[in-house]
Amino acid sequence: MSRYLAPALVAGTEDLVIYQVEDGQPVRSDAPRGFSERFIHSEVYKAYPDVQSVVHSHSLDVVPFSISTIPLSACFHMAGFLGTAVPVWDAATVYQHHPSDNQDMLVKNTKLASSLARILGENGQIKHPVVLMRGHGMVVTAESLEMCIFNSIYAQQNAKVQTAAIGLGGNVKYFRDREAHDTGTTTGMGAVKPWPLWEAEVTNDTLYRNSVSTDDHGNRAHNLPTTK
Repeated sequence: MSRYLAPALVAGTEDLVIYQVEDGQPVRSDAPRGFSERFIHSEVYKAYPDVQSVVHSHSLDVVPFSISTIPLSACFHMAGFLGTAVPVWDAATVYQHHPSDNQDMLVKNTKLASSLARILGENGQIKHPVVLMRGHGMVVTAESLEMCIFNSIYAQQNAKVQTAAIGLGGNVKYFRDREAHDTGTTTGMGAVKPWPLWEAEVTNDTLYRNSVSTDDHGNRAHNLPTTK
């Protein structure tokens, strides 16, 4: 994960910290300061072996659905993966058993993160690729980086469409279970199509820098250490 730095400013390997999946602690004792909510990632990876990418987002389009009785539901054909109602994890379910804990809504220990991870699925299998966090944001998972970014972007887009539809004042016609399943399957097969565009947008935006070297064939050579 990135060190304690705005993600858009991450430029090279010196901006990354490697953590143990088992406990969310840095592999190196001299690692730079990292994010307190890294435990979200470590607990999800620990609970679901097939997950290869985790996104934690504070999307302002999504947050309202984490505090409303109206669930975030698939209503846009690019977001069938959301299903008919995205679950909401509430940190209060943990706080009630530990009233002396800091209740700042941040998932900064394994106790909170493991509770959140359990909402995603069961028996090591993801059931809900997106879970909202009350008054906080969302967690998105997938078996590839590309799919995780796809799901994150279109979860937000669905939230925008749903909010706009609700604002029209009539009844909103959400996807039925079969429609959500089938659209999710179809769009999932084409999720890699927009990836080159998104990569080009980042490459050509002067905000972002990439100091990672490339080999003689133009492939990025990350030179990152690995650990079990």
